[in-house]
Amino acid sequence: MRIGFIGLGRMGGNMVRRLLRDGHQVVAYNRSPEKTREIATEGAEPAFSIEELVAKLEKPRVAWIMVPAGDATEAQIRELMEHLEPGDTIVDGGNSNFHDDVRRHGELAAKGVRYVDAGVSGGIWGLANGFCLMVGGEPEAVRPLQPVFDSLAPEGGYIHAGGPGGGHYVKMIHNGIEYGMMQAYAEGFEILHASDYDLDLAAIADNWMHGSVVRSWLLELLGRAYAGQGQDLEHLKGWVADSGEGRWTVQEAIDRDVPAPVITIALQTRFRSRQEDSYGAKVLAALRNEFGGHAVKSS
Repeated sequence: MRIGFIGLGRMGGNMVRRLLRDGHQVVAYNRSPEKTREIATEGAEPAFSIEELVAKLEKPRVAWIMVPAGDATEAQIRELMEHLEPGDTIVDGGNSNFHDDVRRHGELAAKGVRYVDAGVSGGIWGLANGFCLMVGGEPEAVRPLQPVFDSLAPEGGYIHAGGPGGGHYVKMIHNGIEYGMMQAYAEGFEILHASDYDLDLAAIADNWMHGSVVRSWLLELLGRAYAGQGQDLEHLKGWVADSGEGRWTVQEAIDRDVPAPVITIALQTRFRSRQEDSYGAKVLAALRNEFGGHAVKSS
């Protein structure tokens, strides 16, 4: 299948490589031309503008966007729409909010252009292991893309989750669950690290990967981190970002009156990690000192 691909970052570049490996023809574009030239040496057909990318595709065209959610994705869609025609398809493979997908589907449908949202999981390991795909869109828009999905995903790793926005909705919850799982591992291994026992955390992680009910790929990656970086992780600062999906999951839980305490606390813990010194903790210390004369520590 011939497809245009916009965005050749850590995931996007490997997705293109996986498609090329399976015999697809990929016209590739990246805002910084160095990555475009690099992927061209591996078999992709380079394009150095959106106009050139669209011109090199056969009708009905398919353009897959793999750039950060938000303004960057909106800008790429606007630019693509200056060149696409009725019957063409845009696939957004970033982590867009599903509400944006529903809006875009309506706006593009009014101009005869199809819109598909694809939640993609697999990270930097996707080239070797395949990418888990959660796809949303109308069946007539999704069905022609099946060869691409089959090449990107491992066996069993693709699902047409629902209508417009459905793919990114499922990916949003997927990432919310990921927050909770990561937080549980972080807390458990911090207790192990603080123990009086002389514990080999890498060995414990590896042990739990064999028959344990808590085994997972995340645990495997933690074991790799300990083996490669040491179990004290001294070179890392405990500062943890969030990319949006955790917040959206918590908001969806609120909107649906669904209790989600684990995911919510996991998100809030990431916020706390970015504070050098918590103002809220200072308030607590001040209050304890005022009502009970409890000791405080000066800064």
